Amino acid sequence: MTKYLLERARAGALLLTPLSKDELKVWLAGQPRPCVEWVKNTGFTAAPGTVCPLPSEGGALTQVLAGIDPKDTIWSYAALPSTLAAMAKRNSRAACFVLDAAFDTAGATRAALGWALGTYVFDRYRKAEQDFAALVWPKGADRAAVTRTCEAIFLVRDLINTPACDLGPAELAEAALEVFRHYKGSASAISGDALLSRNYPAVHAVGRASERAPCLIDAHWGRAGPRVTLVGKGVCFDSGGLDLKSAAGMRLMKKDMGGAAHVLGLAHMIMAAKLPLRLRVLIPAVENSVSGDAFRPSDVIATRKGLSVEVGNTDAEGRLVLADALCEADSDNPDLIVDFATLTGAARVALGPALPAMFCNDDRIAAAMSAHGLAEDDPVWRLPLYAPYRAGLDSKVADLNNISGDAYGGAIVAALFLAEFVRPTTPWLHFDIMAWNTKSAPGRPEGGEAMALRAVYALIAELATRSKRAP
Repeated sequence: MTKYLLERARAGALLLTPLSKDELKVWLAGQPRPCVEWVKNTGFTAAPGTVCPLPSEGGALTQVLAGIDPKDTIWSYAALPSTLAAMAKRNSRAACFVLDAAFDTAGATRAALGWALGTYVFDRYRKAEQDFAALVWPKGADRAAVTRTCEAIFLVRDLINTPACDLGPAELAEAALEVFRHYKGSASAISGDALLSRNYPAVHAVGRASERAPCLIDAHWGRAGPRVTLVGKGVCFDSGGLDLKSAAGMRLMKKDMGGAAHVLGLAHMIMAAKLPLRLRVLIPAVENSVSGDAFRPSDVIATRKGLSVEVGNTDAEGRLVLADALCEADSDNPDLIVDFATLTGAARVALGPALPAMFCNDDRIAAAMSAHGLAEDDPVWRLPLYAPYRAGLDSKVADLNNISGDAYGGAIVAALFLAEFVRPTTPWLHFDIMAWNTKSAPGRPEGGEAMALRAVYALIAELATRSKRAP
């Protein structure tokens, strides 16, 4: 995770000077003319992610300039490990660098975090061929924060990138057990027909068609402080059920357990930081498959809350399994419920793939969440729980339908469906996420991605700290 962040410099380490475009002008003003001419002749303008090697008077390479965007520092630094490794190889130098810059703790932490995130590779199925440069830990960096954040993000990415052949409900349960076992928490799973006897009928209905039994993963950690419950959609593969997806629509459906990956990554951050709170994680883990036992359009299924749901579309299965999990989450009287789900294409149409849609029933928490998103460079965008759209979920034969009768406001309608299973008095955040990078960018390779993770952690840390200080 942070193996490219070193305690001390290796032999032949180079000085790395990070500069924004404005800072480059000031820096050049204090340099000798040959240096100024060299930089100008290379065409270096401090564009983010670009580098400029500087030779000494004797011609040896001793220093490198790197372009940084001060408004996008994490991802500016994420571009450097691969770029500098290639540059060092061309110049037959050690790919090790020491920052020539003074940072406050936040700046040093962002630089280190960006560097570490820029070294992610999913190499479970093939040998990684990419080399990365190493950086000596920036002075003042919060090493614990960088480490737990990287470990969490890499965990989320690895889980999402793993295909369904190797990550079904049982394997997802084992992953949860491993995370909680490491921090001396507990985790268990209710599987197969036991879901019916334990009153999780919607989870069972969605997952019963698969040869791999559905389950409800329930994990706990912490004995004091506010109660925070995380709920993650764990659809390990979504064929669409009898309302079968197209081949193109199924192409990325290994990522439909992205919500589950997010809550496990977030739980890792919380436990690693030893936040003073009582954590619970609930993951309904299923495959939405096709067989003679598959649930059908127009079926009416029961839910843990007692509400009956007419199935308008079997491809709107995520909200069904979340319904049971959210009802159970609410039964604990938590101080906050947070759910993550790869729930609707409508959210992606509205906000694109990189910006998570946020819904919240508490304006104060929503405002704090948005502020943390901006502060952490991990933005979210609030969409409304617009009550008039709830009528679209009315059913003539059941308490509600799992889809609306029209094609508009799909993300809002899905959130309103989930809201039926959380009491209005329980603070609740719902994130409708892509969990996938559709193209590569520095530190964010194409594939599984953690979205809003750092921002939500900051919110929960604030809740835990504030509660600890309260009289």
